[in-house]
Amino acid sequence: MKELQALDEIVDFIALQSPEKVLVFKASKSTKTRVYDLVHKEKTGVLTKREKTELEYYNLLEHIMRLAKAKAYSILQ
Repeated sequence: MKELQALDEIVDFIALQSPEKVLVFKASKSTKTRVYDLVHKEKTGVLTKREKTELEYYNLLEHIMRLAKAKAYSILQ
């Protein structure tokens, strides 16, 4: 799909750098804590507009890393 070409290029770039490192990458404890806090705020209805944008960015980054990990896995197979 032409609309996702840029996403594919970024995923390929990440995965090709070092597939082994991509597969073992994990977010830091502080990042995980921040995301959990934002998700909790969203569920309880106290998420600010700025926090909602922040959570959307985290979700996008998580999606990109999942795609990169899948690509890295396929490269190593």
